[in-house]
Amino acid sequence: MKQHTIQFENCRAELYEFDAGGEVREYHLMLHVSNPRLPYPSQVEAVLDAYHQLLESELHGAQPAFKRYFLSDAANQADDIIVNDVSECAKSIVEQAPLDGTKVALWCYLLTGVQTTITPSGLYEVRHGQFRHLWNGSAHNLAANSEYQTRLLFNEYNMQLLQEECTLKDNCVRTWFFVNDVDLNYGGVVRARNQFFFTQGLTVDTHFISSTGIGGRQQDPNVLAQMDNYAIGGLQAAQRHFLYAPTHLNRTSDYGVSFERGTCIDYRDRRHVFISGTASIDNKGQIMYPKDIVRQTHRVWENIEALLSEAGCTYDDVAEMVVYLRDTADYLLVKELYDERFPTKPCVIVHAPVCRPGWLIEMECMAVRANDALDLPPF
Repeated sequence: MKQHTIQFENCRAELYEFDAGGEVREYHLMLHVSNPRLPYPSQVEAVLDAYHQLLESELHGAQPAFKRYFLSDAANQADDIIVNDVSECAKSIVEQAPLDGTKVALWCYLLTGVQTTITPSGLYEVRHGQFRHLWNGSAHNLAANSEYQTRLLFNEYNMQLLQEECTLKDNCVRTWFFVNDVDLNYGGVVRARNQFFFTQGLTVDTHFISSTGIGGRQQDPNVLAQMDNYAIGGLQAAQRHFLYAPTHLNRTSDYGVSFERGTCIDYRDRRHVFISGTASIDNKGQIMYPKDIVRQTHRVWENIEALLSEAGCTYDDVAEMVVYLRDTADYLLVKELYDERFPTKPCVIVHAPVCRPGWLIEMECMAVRANDALDLPPF
């Protein structure tokens, strides 16, 4: 594991590298514009220039698997990303304003030693050995309301997985839902997800899927729910384990939603850990420390630490963090807290209301650590 910061003329790069000594090295890259006074086209140029410089240096030989652009005004900005970033990987573009005062930030996940292609189903495939890592970003439709939109999103994704000889239950590892006006439209997303999962055999007695459901807007204001997703073709049941941390968190089904708190995937040489969006909550499902952003932040860290510990990980293994704040006025204080505890960790803090108004902050992350599981196939 190696993490460091690289400064370009108008952009700062935070880079995490994992190298298990095999063909596949993994990188998580977070790019931040360092001059918020630049006009938007110049900010995009700064991010893309830094990205391409890194591909020629620290990231030489790496290929992108997934990118997420965080924008301050998707209606006016998304087209520039679509036109200027022509790399072939899954791309997520969402209005969740970076809270450092800039207009765009980028999280990118890259790997070496893999083959990438877009499949006939429309999913982006990253292949190595026996595994096909299937990524998708910015899926959306224009059905009448958030419930119908979510139902159609799952129907389409299910058909894509079937084309890849996969299923939602056996192969999907992670989803993200970005909900336009989350206070109003999240309920429809939850109803559609609960109903669809039941039809696919995903219940409290089997398992759900790690997920983030958070405020976020697409370029078109009529899109009420946008989905990103990740599945693994060739995944064996013995490779996947779910994380609960019952001393700190309750089962999500206790309050009528259907996602896992965290999931870990084991390979011979490494373990991947996917932590869902996690807020200041106790193991009875109650909001901890209402209206206190400092204590809520510490409780978020504690809850995630408990999930990571269950997966045999610590914060040292965390490769990237996305932090969501409901109130932009909390940014400077939260940034201070994160800078003090995680000074070099790839991290972005964005404006995105959490699905319950009392939660002031939510965080998700991915972690990777070395493994020694000789009975499992390599990554």
